[in-house]
Amino acid sequence: MEYKTLTGISYAAMHDLKEHMLRTIEIRSPENFLTSLNLNVGEDIFLTSTSKQDLTPGTMGVIGTVTQHQVATHRIVNSNDSYYEESETTMIRIQIHPRCVGRVRKVKSNQMGHVTVTEAEAVPFYDAR
Repeated sequence: MEYKTLTGISYAAMHDLKEHMLRTIEIRSPENFLTSLNLNVGEDIFLTSTSKQDLTPGTMGVIGTVTQHQVATHRIVNSNDSYYEESETTMIRIQIHPRCVGRVRKVKSNQMGHVTVTEAEAVPFYDAR
């Protein structure tokens, strides 16, 4: 099955997902931002701690369902008598309900500026390696 894929997720977040805990992840990375922006509530996704450049068939991860999706912008203003500085950061928060461990069968799209898409399969516990 094809999944939009988030890469480079921290080991701590991946551990929590594997323990089937509901998890909210904040996406700020440019590599995952475009993929996250195109997610919809109820959609299944594949997440892995492997970097986008190292994503290959056989890469292990977690298959989960998006339960919430929120885009938020934070504005920070710093100023004094001699200068004024304003910056904005946009991030995406997605809440994921993990379903199972999965393995990439084929990388369909892995180019910068495009949504990362993989074909992955659920892995039974007796077959996970």
